[in-house]
Amino acid sequence: MKERMKERLPVIMDLKARGVVGENNQGFLELLKGQSEKKEVVAAENQDRKAVYEAIAQKTGTNVQAVGQRRAIQIAEKANAGEWIQTADGQWQKK
Repeated sequence: MKERMKERLPVIMDLKARGVVGENNQGFLELLKGQSEKKEVVAAENQDRKAVYEAIAQKTGTNVQAVGQRRAIQIAEKANAGEWIQTADGQWQKK
């Protein structure tokens, strides 16, 4: 899984840089309004992220949603200028 995620990273970074996808407040990629490019890559990435979050939740005795929300904060902090992130209240904004 880690290898697949690593292989997808350049494609995901390109999609983020071009405003096709953003990082939502649940720790997952989301196609932005009207976008459908590479949706299979986005779906595969989110499926792997969910598996990672489930493993972390199991180890830490919490739930997937809490893990995803914590990860979303970390992702937002590391996002490059110009990338779309979703705030905790559900609003989309460019970093």
